[in-house]
Amino acid sequence: MENSGYKIFFDDIRTVEMVYGSGKNEEFEVVRNVEDFKELIEERGIPSFISFDHDLGLDSDGNIAEDAYDAVKWMVYDKEYDLRDMQFGVHSDNPVGAENIMKLIRNWNKELHKRDEQRD
Repeated sequence: MENSGYKIFFDDIRTVEMVYGSGKNEEFEVVRNVEDFKELIEERGIPSFISFDHDLGLDSDGNIAEDAYDAVKWMVYDKEYDLRDMQFGVHSDNPVGAENIMKLIRNWNKELHKRDEQRD
């Protein structure tokens, strides 16, 4: 799936303005949960940029919701999307969760480069 040029702000509570300042809201599609994240990507393709929060609060049943790391695992392990042209940032207050997101995307992109080299 090719990069589609739009941006995602993935956070259950914060607004774009809280993270990036005023005047940036119209640049982003705001997504509050993993299900909506998946639907948006399947509909519009890989975005050019994703700003990730890690912890996404509680689901409608009061249980801990899937987090952004679950969304990244879906992109990598389930869909095997090529994320090499996608830029990303992590604005989470959870340093371990943030590192897990960054590490998974970087390692996946290295794996894709390795696969390309093996084909040549």
